[in-house]
Amino acid sequence: MVLQAMADGVGRALETVTAPVTGLFGDATIRLGVTGLSRAGKTVFITALVANLLDRGRMPGLSAATSGSIQHAYLQPQPDDTIPRFEYETHLAAMTGTAPRWPESTRAVSELRLSLRIQPQGMIGALSGPKTVHLDIIDYPGEWLLDLGLLEKTYSDWSNEVLARMKTRKAAQAFVDATEGLAADMPFAEAHAKTLAGAFTAYLHAARAAGFSDCTPGRFLLPGELEGSPVLTFGPLAGSAGRGSLAREMERRFEAYKTKVVKPFFREHFARLDRQVVLVDVLGAIHDGPKAVEALRQTMADILVAFRPGRNAWLTSLLLGKRVDRILFAATKADHLHHEQHGRLTAIMEALTREASDRALFNGALTKALSIAALRTTTETEVTHGSETLAAVAGLTEAGKRAAFYPGELPSDPARIMNPAREAAETWPFGNVEVTRFVPPKQTIAPGDGPPHIRLDKAAEFLLGDRLR
Repeated sequence: MVLQAMADGVGRALETVTAPVTGLFGDATIRLGVTGLSRAGKTVFITALVANLLDRGRMPGLSAATSGSIQHAYLQPQPDDTIPRFEYETHLAAMTGTAPRWPESTRAVSELRLSLRIQPQGMIGALSGPKTVHLDIIDYPGEWLLDLGLLEKTYSDWSNEVLARMKTRKAAQAFVDATEGLAADMPFAEAHAKTLAGAFTAYLHAARAAGFSDCTPGRFLLPGELEGSPVLTFGPLAGSAGRGSLAREMERRFEAYKTKVVKPFFREHFARLDRQVVLVDVLGAIHDGPKAVEALRQTMADILVAFRPGRNAWLTSLLLGKRVDRILFAATKADHLHHEQHGRLTAIMEALTREASDRALFNGALTKALSIAALRTTTETEVTHGSETLAAVAGLTEAGKRAAFYPGELPSDPARIMNPAREAAETWPFGNVEVTRFVPPKQTIAPGDGPPHIRLDKAAEFLLGDRLR
């Protein structure tokens, strides 16, 4: 184990040292991590980003596109042979085909390589000639990123936090009923472990459906090949007990989950990222109420733990000086609002991450908040309500009908969102914010253009612009 750890460390150190060299004299690589919580639109973001980098007619905010620095873009086989390829062509066909629909959501890690032929501008560019920049996009479930917070907790800490949270949620009643009679000090039996884990998994799914984002361990929601294994067959218990008890075995499996599931994911995927985008369905959380927004705020703080290695000794040793140096927090589904409200949505996104960002310090990493729509599904319109004329959007509903939609008015001051959320209020003081589910419309895309979007070009400029000049 020690020799393996040393070998891994040397390998990562060499990778860190050699990266700038290849950037100066040969091909350079940007590893972009894309994650987000449920319903945030990770698959749509990656598909739309790649499509708009291949055909850059709708990317005026990406300076390398408007200056002509990007001469050519093309897909290549990805460099990691053991990771599934992101199914770009399948997802693009779903979004823009003859019967448009949303693509399947992220359920595991996948990867895609887009290579860009760059001609640097100015005198240096004339001397150096063209270069190739490989963009490796890594797609992974946001729920797995949340698991990093478990590394700092004992089984007792985690159980106490989860059980305290469940007392305030209706979705937990089924868990209470199903686990009645189970106690920490009762002798371990596999049937009891399965009952506990099954009830807890059902609770996590119900909590996520109710709009709560603090649903860990993440693999309970997306188990993949681990479904039914002991590392996913545990649950929270109040109290502790000695050897042979149910609590002691649940503690052992919790620690195994950290060691055999969480750590390998961060070592093999997260620790190699250069840039990161975190996609958040802020409108959905506001629609679900103040408690959902507070859960989202706390979840964002947990996510940011992953970007401050100094806080976590294990993560610090893993990264060996390498770190994510740009992080974009993107509030998705901006096309569900008239553009007059986009600034308010961005301000709320900034407020959700502000406290955690200030605490994180990021070791010099740049951060930015944007409101975006990776695939624009609506057009802007007006609706009348009594004597008022309201700025609205219109799109195709899941029922196949085109409808105008006014979601309500977001407050101009984010404190009117954050304060009721912290106070666990039942309702918003400014009225409800409604959401609807538009589907991609049939549309004709001109040659040279990618799919329509909102601020995807500005997101690309922040994440990639400095490396494409």
